[in-house]
Amino acid sequence: MLLSARARLRNDAVMTLVRRIALALCLCLPVSGLGAHPHVFVDVALTFTGDGAGNLSRVKVTWSYDDFFSLLILSDMGLDGDGEGVLTEEELTRLKGFDLVEWPEGFEGDLYIHRGEEKIALDHPVPTAVTLENGRIVATHERTFGPVPGDGLKVEAYDPTYYVDYRLTGSVTLPKGCSSDIREPDLDESQRAFREMLGQLGAEEQYDPVEVGNLFAQTLYLSCAAPS
Repeated sequence: MLLSARARLRNDAVMTLVRRIALALCLCLPVSGLGAHPHVFVDVALTFTGDGAGNLSRVKVTWSYDDFFSLLILSDMGLDGDGEGVLTEEELTRLKGFDLVEWPEGFEGDLYIHRGEEKIALDHPVPTAVTLENGRIVATHERTFGPVPGDGLKVEAYDPTYYVDYRLTGSVTLPKGCSSDIREPDLDESQRAFREMLGQLGAEEQYDPVEVGNLFAQTLYLSCAAPS
């Protein structure tokens, strides 16, 4: 069975080797030269659905993959053999849901929603569409949750290992009465925290996964007013 590329990135053996190489390189560099950096880049768009009473219960997530990663996926799956950047309906059917085929235990889909200290549980994603636009794979899926009051929700899209960099560059669509505010991370502070985490690793921990993706994540804050 063909494993999805996203699942292969999280394959224990492969990721252990990658982390060992990355950490070995980091430990050979002066602290001033250390820096966390991703390898896959994804633009994110979000569309939330509510009940008209200030509660949200569904989110449509659109991931637009960078052109190089898209090319790797198309080549791996044997799609767009003529290189014209146009997929047939049959090819699109094969591609649909490619990034959701494998869902490792504990994987949360790189989307996190909090209400205060409470983490909102999201149901398993359902793929809804896929296109190829200007050489980039654009894949959409939906996830349900709650319903929960939309006011005060905090939403973040990130890969804990920071192998994938998610950016909220797409549209954020909300029901009537809701608004959003995107806050950027302090990258200098994030890199400082990253270096500090590396410096605190003991010998027995040096090959363990270092989850720093949250340090570099944008934060989306939602406000929803209940109808009067």
